Amino acid sequence: MGPADTWRKLAGWLAALGNSITPAPKAVVVISGHWEEEHFTVTSHPHPPLVYDYYGFPEHTYKIEYGAPGSPALAQRIQELLRSAGLPTRLDPERGFDHGVFIPFKLIYPGADIPIVQLSLKTGLDPATHQVAGAALETLRKEEILIVGSGMSYHNLREFGSGFNPVSDKFDRWLTEAVCAPDATSRSEALRQWGLAPGARNAHPRSEHLLPLMVAAGAGGADLGTKVFTDRIMGTVVSGFQFGSSRSQLPKSTEGISYANTR
Repeated sequence: MGPADTWRKLAGWLAALGNSITPAPKAVVVISGHWEEEHFTVTSHPHPPLVYDYYGFPEHTYKIEYGAPGSPALAQRIQELLRSAGLPTRLDPERGFDHGVFIPFKLIYPGADIPIVQLSLKTGLDPATHQVAGAALETLRKEEILIVGSGMSYHNLREFGSGFNPVSDKFDRWLTEAVCAPDATSRSEALRQWGLAPGARNAHPRSEHLLPLMVAAGAGGADLGTKVFTDRIMGTVVSGFQFGSSRSQLPKSTEGISYANTR
């Protein structure tokens, strides 16, 4: 998708991200824009397989391997936290990692030695509900669990490569102001109303790639958001955000970290 160096800056940022998070997390929770369920669902497979959920790519991309372990115990803990917040949740002992997990994490933690648990989005894609889910998981940060939202700040694939995209600039400016608001309450209110932002429905005709950020923001608690990555990719601006300090095991936003994924 695009020239050979299209994703080089993003790949370089992801490759440096793991070393910037110290101490290394005991485990990672990833919310991907590529998995939706009727109720929040958590992978509980001890050795998750990979889900090659893309089409028309070169044959070698379907032979990618990433053998990070799962964590049934963490999956159960997540289920308990979400249920305590009034959110029906189930475990999925069979599902593996989709490419919103294994592609970035091959760069972030190439040794595949840190357990990863994936959390689905909830159908309906309600921003407030996903913020509540993130808030329920905030306590995991104190347990040295990294929470990552894997999505994209701009996700209208029809617009990529069509030349300079001024709409993406407008939406990115709004998103940056919202995520980096001076207090968590303002941030939460702005993100719940993201559909009113300039260029919102052009940036996200469907919001599944933005919702991981809502979870990350909820998990950020009172910590302020900062923009930690931005690039113009095929004419379109994409950005990544973080809540708290990577030196103290806070989620990134995606979390807390939220970053722009490659799809």
